[in-house]
Amino acid sequence: MEISVYTVDAFTNLPFKGNPAAVCPLLHELTDELYQRIATEMNLSETAFITTINPSDNFTTGSRFRLRWFTPTNEVKLCGHATLASAAVLFQMKKNVNPMLVFETLSGDLSVIQQGESIVMDFPLNPPTREDPREFRDIIKAAVGDHPVQDVYLSSKTKKLMVRLADSCDRSVLTSLKVDPNTLMASEKSSRVQGVILTMKGSPGCQPGYDFYSRYFAPWNGIPEDPVTGSAHTVLACYWSDKLGKRKMLAYQCSRRGGELELEVRDDGRVNIAGQSVTVLQGTLKL
Repeated sequence: MEISVYTVDAFTNLPFKGNPAAVCPLLHELTDELYQRIATEMNLSETAFITTINPSDNFTTGSRFRLRWFTPTNEVKLCGHATLASAAVLFQMKKNVNPMLVFETLSGDLSVIQQGESIVMDFPLNPPTREDPREFRDIIKAAVGDHPVQDVYLSSKTKKLMVRLADSCDRSVLTSLKVDPNTLMASEKSSRVQGVILTMKGSPGCQPGYDFYSRYFAPWNGIPEDPVTGSAHTVLACYWSDKLGKRKMLAYQCSRRGGELELEVRDDGRVNIAGQSVTVLQGTLKL
């Protein structure tokens, strides 16, 4: 069996930046075991599997597809950068003729469109709730050490804990943090958390005008640090829109690779997440 595979750097317009995802377009479903083995072999934060739904569809003319995402260790319910990468493969490599594509996923229908050089994704918002920092003292200590913390919020639906550094912190504090994945995992025993978002207020008055910064760690899913995380921004967009009083925001995830996201919070409880991408590899898996 031969399977086409692409590696796409998402949320960037430069190769080897942003977040790489593997994308496998499939004419029929595979077993869950094989999906996981392929994702483990690819060893990227996410491998996306696109399958046609109707037998008469193909990747050029079809408008609805099934989409699943696997980390090196497990399947996840929502992934932004691998959705963007999947749309890029369909629009740019398969030359899909439709102005809008819809992916059927574990998080419901997700629509994507091309808009200039970017792909815009329609995602659900995941509002977090304020938490007592003392309840997460160990995990906060493992993530940020002794740096001052301004807010602690938890998205119970996504199990993402958001820790906001105090405004007195410089951006260099966030970028220089060295978070040990083993220590982070050992500090959380409640099963309430499966990912940690670190964030701080940006400098919208300075070019390019980022409203906030972030980093994301998910060793519980086999991802010590995710370079750029669309799903984390379904939490961040809700939080920062409220704090900044803005619907449209520009965000930067300041991992080593780095990536930029354009966000628009909508009245219907959803968020548009837009970004660019670069396809850096095209090949064939022989199984």
